Amino acid sequence: MADQPHLPDGYGLRAFVEIDSTNEEARRLGDSDEAGPFWITAERQTAGRGRRGRAWESPGGNFMGTLFLRPKCGPRKAAELSFVAAVAIHQAVESLLPPHLKPGLKLKWPNDLLHDGRKMSGILLESSGAAGSEVAWVAIGMGINLAWHPEGMEYPATSLAALGAGEVTPAEALTALAASFDRCLAIWRGQQGFAAIREAWLARARGLGEPITVRLSDEAFTGVFEGLSPDGALDVRLPDGELRHITAGDVFFPGLTH
Repeated sequence: MADQPHLPDGYGLRAFVEIDSTNEEARRLGDSDEAGPFWITAERQTAGRGRRGRAWESPGGNFMGTLFLRPKCGPRKAAELSFVAAVAIHQAVESLLPPHLKPGLKLKWPNDLLHDGRKMSGILLESSGAAGSEVAWVAIGMGINLAWHPEGMEYPATSLAALGAGEVTPAEALTALAASFDRCLAIWRGQQGFAAIREAWLARARGLGEPITVRLSDEAFTGVFEGLSPDGALDVRLPDGELRHITAGDVFFPGLTH
């Protein structure tokens, strides 16, 4: 990056002009003796990816980065870090927006940031370790649309530039994100733990108490978004009164799909 970000004490930075994927670099770090934490950034990715193996377009001017951690916890606890990241991204982007644009910023389960229903950020969490054992490392990949956003996607997208929020460099975005993530991580590790992160996420959620459509690998259904289970699962109340707990899937709001 042309200018240098400011990181909280204790964090390293590995900045690349071009790389296959910042999450792949985190995976390589995981196989080394590096303790972290490290932020890994790239101006361009040649093999960026999103959830479920989807391609993630990676043009210059947007923020693309991964936080590499060794959290010393099991896989179920490590999965909570996707919500830590979502709250941190919301706080960071909110700090970069002018006041009149801040109210439009919301979170969509499991880990997308929206502005007026349009996606502007995504998260991909990957980790090592078998179920029941301590994970060796966690890679939290994050992308924020600063200067550019894709068109013609199933879920509409936007960027800070498209919102008229002014020019924000990737380094400025990382400075804001690293600070907010460090604060959220301290809360997650503290006495209140995930319960406090869960409440912070719900306070920023789009569509709470409203109809949503959930698409799974083998079915799709509509119900009312009631909240999050204590483990972060999506709670959806079906028309017949049944409450379903969804651990993996895609959420759509009425009127916002192409």
